[in-house]
Amino acid sequence: MEFLAYHGCLASEKEDGGHFVVDFRAAVDLAAAEQSDSLEDTLDYSSVYKIVASEMATPSNLLENVAYRIRAAIEEAFPTIPEFEISVAKRNPPVGGNAAFAKVTVKGGCAR
Repeated sequence: MEFLAYHGCLASEKEDGGHFVVDFRAAVDLAAAEQSDSLEDTLDYSSVYKIVASEMATPSNLLENVAYRIRAAIEEAFPTIPEFEISVAKRNPPVGGNAAFAKVTVKGGCAR
């Protein structure tokens, strides 16, 4: 998932925004969906996208805080997901040198 968002500690990051990539990976039982071909039997990734988009729209100083908020919102919305991983990456972070990404990854789920 890709977003223009306003996360960062610098004034320019808060004013101009930056480009972010969010990855979501989950371990879920897909057996019912494999047989039924029904959205009700699987994890609706459009719902996950809406949660991520909502959290990305709220500015934070740190990627850690963004990742934490996404994890908490997904755990609340989908309390039976055994395990999942969220990565939040900022493209071209202002580090005083050449860096493609700064990235934070957190794990969540009821098996955590």
